[in-house]
Amino acid sequence: MSLAHTYQCHAPKRWLVRLAYAGLMGLSLQALADDRSVSMVFVGDIMLADKVGQGIRDGHDPLQPFASILNKSDIRIGNLECVVATVGEAVDKPYTFRAHPRVVPLLKRHLDAVSVANNHTGDFGHVAFKQMLQTLQQAKLPYVGGGMDLTQAHTPLMFERQGLRIALLAYNEFFPRSFEADVDKPGHAWSDDEQVAADIRDARDKHRADLVIAFMHWGFENETRSNARQQQLARLMIDAGADAVIGGHPHVTQEMAVYKDKPVFYSLGNFVFDGFSSKDNNTGWVVRLNMNTTGVTSATVHEARIDKRGTPRPESAKPRYCWQQGESLLRICAAPLVE
Repeated sequence: MSLAHTYQCHAPKRWLVRLAYAGLMGLSLQALADDRSVSMVFVGDIMLADKVGQGIRDGHDPLQPFASILNKSDIRIGNLECVVATVGEAVDKPYTFRAHPRVVPLLKRHLDAVSVANNHTGDFGHVAFKQMLQTLQQAKLPYVGGGMDLTQAHTPLMFERQGLRIALLAYNEFFPRSFEADVDKPGHAWSDDEQVAADIRDARDKHRADLVIAFMHWGFENETRSNARQQQLARLMIDAGADAVIGGHPHVTQEMAVYKDKPVFYSLGNFVFDGFSSKDNNTGWVVRLNMNTTGVTSATVHEARIDKRGTPRPESAKPRYCWQQGESLLRICAAPLVE
C-alpha cells in the first residue's frame, strides 16, 4: 500500500478526531457557561427598634453571630421589619417600630440589600418612609419592594454576579393596604396577582434577568403551615417565571415546598427580633440558594436561635436542612439524597 493510499485511508479518521475534539470543546465551554454558580442567602424579619435598637446604640451588633455564614454567600438579603427614621407620627395600629438611622451602617456591613415590602415600614407615615429611603440611598444600601411611586416599588433590584443577571422582587400583602405605593404616592409594593405576574415577566423581558426571585411578606402570624392563598400565589409566581419564592411575616418558620422543580420557602420566621417568649417565635431559618443558568440547583438551611436581646445565633456551624434540584422535600443534610 502506497503512502498516498495510506493518507487517503486515514485522513478522514483524523478529521473525525478533530471534529470530535472541537465538539467536545464546544460542549465543555457550554458546560462551563452553565456551571456559573451564584449563591444568595435570605434571612427573615429584622426589627431594629426597642430593646434591639438600645443594644445597637450601646455598641452591640446583633447580626455578628451569623457574619461568617452570611459572608460565604455572594448576595445577602433581609427583610427590614421597621421604618428607619427620626421623623413621623405613629399610625393607629397595635405595633409600630421605628429604628434610628444609626442602624444602617450595621445593616450594610452584613447585607447587600433589604426588602421594605412589609407591614411595618409605613408605621410612622410617609414622611418617615421617605426619610428611610433617602438614608438607605445615601448609605448605598439597595432596597427592594418599595419606592417613591408605583413604578419604583415594582421595579426589580438587579444583581450581576459571574455573568448572571438576577432579579429580586418583593411584595407585601399583609394589611393595612393603605400604605401601598401608587402612581403619585410612596409606599411598598402590594402583591396584586396580575401586577406580580407582569413584574416577573418584565424582569426577564425588559431587565434581561436570567433568574427571578420573589421575596414575600404574607400569611398569618404564628401559623406553622402555609395557607391556600400563599400556595396559590407561589404557584402563580413560578408559572409567571420565578425561579424561587422566599417568604416571611408569620414570625414562625413554615414548610418548604417544591413546584415545577422550583423551591418555595413559605416563611423564614424571625431573625433579629425581641419580645417573643415562644421557642417557635425565637427560631428562624437562614436559607442559602445556589443558582446557575438552569435555575436554583440546591438550597441549605441554617437554624437560628434568638436570645432575649433579639440576637440570632446559629444552632450549628453546618446547615441543618438541605435540598437539591430534583428532590421534592427538604431533608436533614446528613440523610442520603432522594433518588
